[in-house]
Amino acid sequence: MFEIEKIREDFPILEREINGYPLVYLDNAATTQKPKQVIEAIVDYYENHNANVHRGIHTLSEEATSMVENARLKIARFIGSNDEKEIIFVRNASEAINLVMYSWGEKNIGKGDEVVVSLMEHHSNLVTWQMLCQKKGAVLRVVDVDEGGEIRMRGGEKREFQGVRVMSLEQTLGGKTKLVAITAVSNVLGTVNPLEKIVKMVRAKTKAKILIDGSQSVPVMKTEVGKMGVDWLVFSGHKMLGPTGIGVLWGRREILEEMPPFLYGGDMIGQVELGKSEWNELPWKFEAGTPNMAGMVGLGAAVDYLEDLGMNEVWKHEQDLVAYALEKIKGKAEVYGTGDYKKRAGVVTFNLPGIHAHDTAQVLDGFGIAIRSGQHCGAPVVESLGEMAVARASVYVYNTRAEIDYLIDKLVEVKKVFRKR
Repeated sequence: MFEIEKIREDFPILEREINGYPLVYLDNAATTQKPKQVIEAIVDYYENHNANVHRGIHTLSEEATSMVENARLKIARFIGSNDEKEIIFVRNASEAINLVMYSWGEKNIGKGDEVVVSLMEHHSNLVTWQMLCQKKGAVLRVVDVDEGGEIRMRGGEKREFQGVRVMSLEQTLGGKTKLVAITAVSNVLGTVNPLEKIVKMVRAKTKAKILIDGSQSVPVMKTEVGKMGVDWLVFSGHKMLGPTGIGVLWGRREILEEMPPFLYGGDMIGQVELGKSEWNELPWKFEAGTPNMAGMVGLGAAVDYLEDLGMNEVWKHEQDLVAYALEKIKGKAEVYGTGDYKKRAGVVTFNLPGIHAHDTAQVLDGFGIAIRSGQHCGAPVVESLGEMAVARASVYVYNTRAEIDYLIDKLVEVKKVFRKR
């Protein structure tokens, strides 16, 4: 098990008090806090090495370039890629998905083609493909989610929801399927999707490309892209102890080589003449302009921190806390998603009967507890639950069972507040 108190000492913000109470931060699915090792790495970069990267001859530029490219190498190894040039730095997972949409989708998706997503997708992995399909005259197919919060793999009835027919994965796939874009872990329900089975089915039935949104999975699970059998993986640094404004697109080299640039400008070019230009090689072809060097260095430091903990241990801790939370909250709130903690990451989504999720979150904030309320950039799946908003508590490496106990205890206080009204 973790040396949890030692870990907590690494996070300065956990020393804060909110409304006179110690901070209990349970909003990790939205963004995680930063250890001092990451903060210090960013400060060190700015204090001692700051310069624009690539092509600079002077010492600072060479140091900055080395630090950035070393971070790229660390991240490649962290997700199981043996080629650091498959790592494209972007601002976040949303930009990574848009990069694939504009660079690959615009060229390869046409009228009558089909793109498959699931009902549980984050808006970034839904709206992006909605827009492409509308523009191209393609068809968006939606995989249903069952009553237990899991993707429907086979069979079952097709049903209408929000004017769209939703169905099992098997029913969505066919000869016209060009892309399957699926989240590894639902940010709303916490469901861990069976990627191995999904990929196997997609490969058996189609020639489609596969994009995985790893925003909620890469921070907590050991990831090995070489074994996943997918074409792209996206994730954001700020959800894995890294800074905001930095994310990653991983893609198979042969596909990235074929994709045209997404943005144009400096550094993404190989040669420029007045009448024509040639593009830089991977990965810089997709990294136009001055990049977020400090963010890259910070994300590299976050990867170091997680690897020191061990991703298998991170996952064990996550599973321990979510299993404990599901047991403690039982009978005290309406909980959404699977009750099997082994199929769930550290997300507990719930509502207190008769109390709006925003009210729950506001009262809990009065006790120093930070949770998220609303639709969590997953409006369709929330509304499929029969709700307009839900409360979400999400854990990470620095959270404890004692904090879960405190949350459950204060849910009683929330009920008392609204009982009086």
